[in-house]
Amino acid sequence: MDTKTFALIGAAGFVAPRHMKAIKETGHRLVAALDPNDSVGVIDSYFPSADFFTEFERFDRHIDKLRRKGQKIDFISICSPNYLHDAHIRFALRNRADAICEKPLVLNPWNIDGLHEIEAETGARVHNILQLRLHPSIIALKESVESDGARIQDVEVTYITSRGNWYQRSWKGDVHKSGGIATNIGVHFFDMLTWVFGKVRYSTVHLHRNDCAAGRLELERARVSWFLSVNAEHLPEAQRRQGQRTFRSIKVGGQEVEFSEGFTDLHTQSYQRLLAGEGYGLETARTAVETVYQIRNATPQGLQGDYHPFCKRAL
Repeated sequence: MDTKTFALIGAAGFVAPRHMKAIKETGHRLVAALDPNDSVGVIDSYFPSADFFTEFERFDRHIDKLRRKGQKIDFISICSPNYLHDAHIRFALRNRADAICEKPLVLNPWNIDGLHEIEAETGARVHNILQLRLHPSIIALKESVESDGARIQDVEVTYITSRGNWYQRSWKGDVHKSGGIATNIGVHFFDMLTWVFGKVRYSTVHLHRNDCAAGRLELERARVSWFLSVNAEHLPEAQRRQGQRTFRSIKVGGQEVEFSEGFTDLHTQSYQRLLAGEGYGLETARTAVETVYQIRNATPQGLQGDYHPFCKRAL
């Protein structure tokens, strides 16, 4: 097997270890990592010999030195804050490395057009991690929907992932940096929904606050009611009694789609696919970026018409 060389931008966050694990399990090497936070001891579990930098300028110089010595970086994995994805993808492409980027790929649809231009100039490619497309339950749901032809399904999506006070103090709580709730914690659901049920025909937003958002999507084959929250007060009573901090639910035609398990290895599977030439590129990511951009910039309508039943918890 041809061993590929990786660098990593954003090594201290929640998702970075999944990328380190995926690089390790696919038999490749991480040689350099960057993060302004130096709490990155997790690197030792995967690539203790990797060079580490807390300043972008020194990381940039290191990557350039490696390139000039003929030690090519094949991929740069990007786990940085959302608003930096576009710049860090451009950095990877300019260094003739493919970029592997977490969701959301970028915050604005026009950023994708700019990245197309740099791909054409450099020959390097952009890959987005869209791991829900690899989940067995979601694949089965897509196959079921496609077998039903033009049937319109009623879908209810609920995702509550409780966060403490730190969340609103961090970049995640800044809509200009994270894109807001729908972008930061919901973009992978919107990608999954449009992948399974087709293009967006209509979107309305009922609520959009720092701690929660809700609305409806009319898709080609579904009417979707969605609710997203980081507020523990919005959890169902059963979860609160059990001390659980997360509630995730997808109902199709009133029936629950079970997908609480099976997330462990999805990043590794994502890497296996993209290394085999089957990754998700810029145009694949566009629909989800456009959807969350429209949600972020919509005027909330309040509780009018058909709204998600959890909306009243947020009032």
